[in-house]
Amino acid sequence: MAVDAARSEEGFTSAGATRVMVAACRAAGLDDRGAELIRLGENALFRLASAPVIVRVARGEEWLPKARTEVDVSRWLAEERFPAARIVEDLEQPLLVDGHPVTFWHLIVEGDRKATYEELGGVLRELHSLTVPEGLELPPFEPFDKQELRMERAVIPQDDKVFLRKRWWELQGKYAELRFETPKGPVHGDAHVQNLMVDDRGQVILIDFEAFCYDHPEWDLMVTAVEHHSLGWQTDEQYADFVAAYGRDLYDWHGYEALRGIQEFGMTTWLMQNVQEDEETAAEYRRRIAGLRNDDAPRDWRPW
Repeated sequence: MAVDAARSEEGFTSAGATRVMVAACRAAGLDDRGAELIRLGENALFRLASAPVIVRVARGEEWLPKARTEVDVSRWLAEERFPAARIVEDLEQPLLVDGHPVTFWHLIVEGDRKATYEELGGVLRELHSLTVPEGLELPPFEPFDKQELRMERAVIPQDDKVFLRKRWWELQGKYAELRFETPKGPVHGDAHVQNLMVDDRGQVILIDFEAFCYDHPEWDLMVTAVEHHSLGWQTDEQYADFVAAYGRDLYDWHGYEALRGIQEFGMTTWLMQNVQEDEETAAEYRRRIAGLRNDDAPRDWRPW
């Protein structure tokens, strides 16, 4: 059943996503009983109890091209034998259910440790060395593509919306002036250490291909550089390990400050989509918007 795309996304709550997940499982012939919501962010992720499968529900029909890209990238990386998340091949991918793209992924059984920043640097170096095959059409990196919808639909004070829209235009101006010196290639697009998993055999696996694109590698280095230099989320040793494994520190690049602004803005607008879920999320959003309003203030943001 098709619904208006805006209404579909505005109703994207844990309860609404669960209803979509149930309908998608039934359409795919999977048992949804006992499914567990394990994350609500840009997407809702559910772990099935009946099969080793993760069901990924996107916010609205506008995300259908990204879901198709995820499926295509997973298949390509499987052909390359690159350690990455795998779609369930014998199911139609993606499904569109009540205006929400839905994809199905093999469950990764986690081991007893988390991925390190050294491993993230190594994975990104390997990923950026791959050659995208003919026939795989990847979009350019689009740092502002979702944010207008987020600003329109988020349940936040009007004053915040006015401020965010002004900052949005300022950042686009800075982005237009950026001059990259590196060749384009495959880029993950959201390359933080939480998008690596270590399975029960000790293999480090790259996940979440929603922002995967063909662009400059700086977009992947931006995330960890900002998390360290601006937010202090890694120790100096952890960040040094990342830089050594990849072979470059983005902080030394002339475009770092522009990318820092883009990254922090994206982190804030991503979180504000879920301020209605609970007070903890709302409080973190307030911390982040306060930080954006004062560029020189220390960031007390929390990982999310």
